Amino acid sequence: MTTQIPSHHHPDLDVSARLREYPLMDALLWRRSRRFAPGMTLGTGPLAHASTAPPRPLTLEEQAALAFAACGITGHSLSELPYGATGSGNIMMQFIGRTIPSGDSVHDVALIVIDDDGAWLVRRPQELERTEIPELIQLAREGKLVPLYERMRVRIADRRPELPREVPFTPPFNHYSANVPGTTYFLPVAELTALAINLMLSAFGDDMSYFLLDDRNRFAPAGLGKFARSKGGHLDDDLAAGRVGTVSMIENWLYEFVAVQQGAMLQNLGLMAQALGLGGFPHFAAHPYAWFEALGFHMKPIPFSRTIGGNPLMTAALKLTRRDIPFPTAVGLNRGGTALLQPYCPPAYRSMEEAVLAFVDFKYDAARGTFRDGGAVSGFLDAPAVQSGIAEYADHTIAATIACCEYLFRRYGRIPSGSGPFRTVLAYQASHVDTEFYDRYYRPEALSPTQRGRAAERAR
Repeated sequence: MTTQIPSHHHPDLDVSARLREYPLMDALLWRRSRRFAPGMTLGTGPLAHASTAPPRPLTLEEQAALAFAACGITGHSLSELPYGATGSGNIMMQFIGRTIPSGDSVHDVALIVIDDDGAWLVRRPQELERTEIPELIQLAREGKLVPLYERMRVRIADRRPELPREVPFTPPFNHYSANVPGTTYFLPVAELTALAINLMLSAFGDDMSYFLLDDRNRFAPAGLGKFARSKGGHLDDDLAAGRVGTVSMIENWLYEFVAVQQGAMLQNLGLMAQALGLGGFPHFAAHPYAWFEALGFHMKPIPFSRTIGGNPLMTAALKLTRRDIPFPTAVGLNRGGTALLQPYCPPAYRSMEEAVLAFVDFKYDAARGTFRDGGAVSGFLDAPAVQSGIAEYADHTIAATIACCEYLFRRYGRIPSGSGPFRTVLAYQASHVDTEFYDRYYRPEALSPTQRGRAAERAR
């Protein structure tokens, strides 16, 4: 029986071999946002144009190369930190490296790939079985990007998910081009609870001893009152010592850390698109809940009054005037009873205490923890010896982290308090380029020899 190969699949295209020969300097010099693809119509203005070519999907090889550039597993993180009783080296979450950097190897950002056939989640290291990791690293090193991609992705939709093509869901300048037939849409999704808890465990440890105030609640202690040094605790609440921060401060750090990862993901996608001779562009995808609804995330409505930590009088006024609108908040992605993206917060856990303890177990569980698994996925020569020297969190550090998380969740209904566990900012769309459009309106150097060569191949 002959296997039917989809029309957009070209097994003779040796993508990996081409990529190994493509100069990095050329990718940097020629990388551009090229939006106009076959099948598109830009209807108004001085660049109005209707493509005479039909939409042309990417090949599986091209998708696999782009997904690898965005978040491929590449080996072990080196994690050269002081792991003793002092030094906070235990801020690391895992010992696996990807094509993009991630603070503490938390790998906060997951990737969703959308095309005409549906949508897929590319699993992060923490969603994979640890026994799989060495084989996946080997596939990457051998340039076998298609089998690597197919093993890491999970289908989450059978058709292209859509957002309404109207404000506030899609900016008007993206209506004609974003997420249209023939394109492949790469959506980075940040899961924020793991990094939030990790930062607190570090900040509330004896090495740092930070004290947090809630600047949205009259600068009250953020659940940490009994841990203040002035009350006999271990956290330094003396303003003169410079270790007193605010909830907004630590959450802004959190967002910026994750935005850097998303930016690296988008830059890698742009460089890979150039190396493949494709077009593509990063663009706005930051609606607070629309993408999560479209992708089938589990949504929890949180009253507006709770998201702002409203006092009883304000809450009553909002309800009386019918302005206490439920705010849809993504709290997890599940398919077929399996948790695909699960944050460390309710409803995945019964309480924030249980969530924090589960996070600690991810590192220190006697059999499966990152720091106690015998070095199953690390690059150390003598992993058991290194692991045995990695200090555990002090009980009062864990207790302070639980107290702060419980306070925030109780008051604002979500972690982080400013957004909830999931966040999108920018997306990247890759496609073939419509050379007719660029030749009509732009100087010849608008397209590199790589784009023109790729178009010529397609024409043959």
